[in-house]
Amino acid sequence: MPHKSRLGCIVVDCQTSDLHSAVAFWSGLFGCAGKVDDDGKYAVLKMPDGEAKVLIQAVDHPARVHLDIETDDKEAEAARLEGLGAKRIGPVKSWIVMEAPTGHRFCLVNPQRADFDERATTFSH
Repeated sequence: MPHKSRLGCIVVDCQTSDLHSAVAFWSGLFGCAGKVDDDGKYAVLKMPDGEAKVLIQAVDHPARVHLDIETDDKEAEAARLEGLGAKRIGPVKSWIVMEAPTGHRFCLVNPQRADFDERATTFSH
């Protein structure tokens, strides 16, 4: 059965206990607003319409940037990407963590933006 996927989010992982300063930098870089959630772990930047979502998150591992790939069938997309050489690292919450053959990690997540159905690429696997 066909499924859809696309770039959903650029995630900036910040090894910090003060996400507010990280959000101040990244929102300044993009020229937009951002607000840290009540738990102090996540902030979504208010990017212009049509651009990928940017999420700033506090993490315990070294700082890095990773991609979230939104898909309407995470298992089918994981299998498709494994066929391209990716490795499944494992589940975290409601997403699947994957690793590209180049060593870069990314997550498969549920659709997050309203225009997913009309703008995502359809894959028949």
